[in-house]
Amino acid sequence: MTDDVDRILEQWHSERPDLDVAPMGVVGRLSRASAAVEARLARTFADHGLDTSSFDVLATLLRSGPPYRITPTVLARDAMITTSAVAQRLNKLEARGLVRRTPDPDDGRGTLIALTSAGRAAVEETLPAHLQTEQAILSTLSPTERDQLAMLLQRVRDAAQVPER
Repeated sequence: MTDDVDRILEQWHSERPDLDVAPMGVVGRLSRASAAVEARLARTFADHGLDTSSFDVLATLLRSGPPYRITPTVLARDAMITTSAVAQRLNKLEARGLVRRTPDPDDGRGTLIALTSAGRAAVEETLPAHLQTEQAILSTLSPTERDQLAMLLQRVRDAAQVPER
């Protein structure tokens, strides 16, 4: 079975036969797979009135456990987003009544982000469909292949990390 990446590799082999372009095949397919997965998940979230970013924030708050409140710093870390992106996402979610900011009783200057009952309902309603979509995406893999892929992707991610300065 050939795909666009195979065509690109053939072009590079023709143009630069002196270079090993095999890594482009893996990274290219990884990039294309990521884009396809993100698009499929985005459709699921849109069906529930959310986008990927909103779901990530709400899910992070829900999985933090009762009382479903965390600091913006913890939210950024656990949702794997930048602290500057947190403020934008929170403004949007707060305007929809899905989260609220409250003073942090342990830090007079700090804020806690709390999941509202509407936010909890939104994420609880969306979560089963999200998992069903992920299941459908991975349905061509056996459980063993899924485990192997997860391990391999973790290794690739670790190798791709930009070292901190």
